[in-house]
Amino acid sequence: MERPEPELIRQSWRAVSRSPLEHGTVLFARLFDLEPDLLPLFQYNCRQFSSPEDCLSSPEFLDHIRKVMLVIDAAVTNVEDLSSLEEYLASLGRKHRAVGVKLSSFSTVGESLLYMLEKCLGPAFTPAMRAAWRQLYGAVVQAMSRGWDGE
Repeated sequence: MERPEPELIRQSWRAVSRSPLEHGTVLFARLFDLEPDLLPLFQYNCRQFSSPEDCLSSPEFLDHIRKVMLVIDAAVTNVEDLSSLEEYLASLGRKHRAVGVKLSSFSTVGESLLYMLEKCLGPAFTPAMRAAWRQLYGAVVQAMSRGWDGE
């Protein structure tokens, strides 16, 4: 797999990483729009959320958003050596599998990530940047997918 263009990734992430919670919320709001069936996977203290809005404003879920943004941040930081994150990403995959997440849902997460970047950067989000992010995200999911191996 070709390596994504590091400079395009870093440059575009700079704007997003200034307010990760705000942009992470855009990502998940989009995810629930595209795949509402994911909402029931998020339960804290056995409490079901009645709506995406209810979920997106809960402190526990905001904590999850922060963690997701930190994972993307780690991928951006290590964009030139993603293999250093392989074990970590595989264990992250196992955790997601354990709570009932299907590997196929990660393609919707990828679409939501691109949507968020486009919303954040506007016209500055070029086709070359989009391609670089697709590559980076593809590599991250590939590493995470090892958590589903042997199903």
